[in-house]
Amino acid sequence: MTKNMMLKAVSDFFAAKGVESMDLATYKSYGSDAPVKDYLLRRAFGSWNRVLSVVKHRHPVEVPVEEPVVEKKAAPKAKKEVKKDVK
Repeated sequence: MTKNMMLKAVSDFFAAKGVESMDLATYKSYGSDAPVKDYLLRRAFGSWNRVLSVVKHRHPVEVPVEEPVVEKKAAPKAKKEVKKDVK
């Protein structure tokens, strides 16, 4: 597996998970679900930060940004004034 193939697989994995990048501990936690073993990536590129940097430049992950839904609050209802008969 070439370096470019490894990067493409990692980039596709990040896109499937919906993240732009992840730290090494999180990547390792996926175990056999990860497309390429972390030690192979670190051996090929030198460090995990370099792996992330090269993925960012060669195969950028485009994650759609979800805009927060703003709930519209109803205007407070006007209180009815009760007129008292004063005699």
